[in-house]
Amino acid sequence: MAEVLLFHHAQGLTPGVRAFADELRGAGHIVHTADLFDGRTFQSIEEGLAYIGDVGFDDMRERGTRVADDLPPALVYAGFSFGVLPAQKLAQTRPGARGALFFHSCLPISGEWAFGPWPDGVPVQIHGMENDPIFVGEGDIDAAREIVAKVEDAKLFLYPGDQHYFADSSLPSHDAGATALLTSRVLEFLDRV
Repeated sequence: MAEVLLFHHAQGLTPGVRAFADELRGAGHIVHTADLFDGRTFQSIEEGLAYIGDVGFDDMRERGTRVADDLPPALVYAGFSFGVLPAQKLAQTRPGARGALFFHSCLPISGEWAFGPWPDGVPVQIHGMENDPIFVGEGDIDAAREIVAKVEDAKLFLYPGDQHYFADSSLPSHDAGATALLTSRVLEFLDRV
């Protein structure tokens, strides 16, 4: 059994993100779902990003990292898109991480946007669609490939398609087949960390 801290994407803690957390719970894992938007959800990525921009990206990321303060250190940090920011920061900087799961997004581990090098012994999975204009077009896939090249236990999984939030069952971008495969890979990961 793993204990997971899961961060939502820019549209908020949607029913689809909650359903994903429930599926992990149903497999016997403890899952904490951080709600960084205080119950707000948004109809589009753009609306959610505007809200994040109003609060401040750095402030919102730090709000996410503070969620871990009251939780044990031996966590798997997981995030959907925007939620990868606090998840990746915690996985890389908070001692005791058992693993990391990044969906639809990834940050580099070197250069200006990096939190520093990847910590030894922390496995990671990164999931995205091969033609997602955000994951591919904005460079997240390059960051993911850098992690896979430099980290011993790192895997990048690419799925056919061009949707960004494909693993959120409550959104039109949902891809049931890709989500089923992603979920099986995540559950296998959680069973071994």
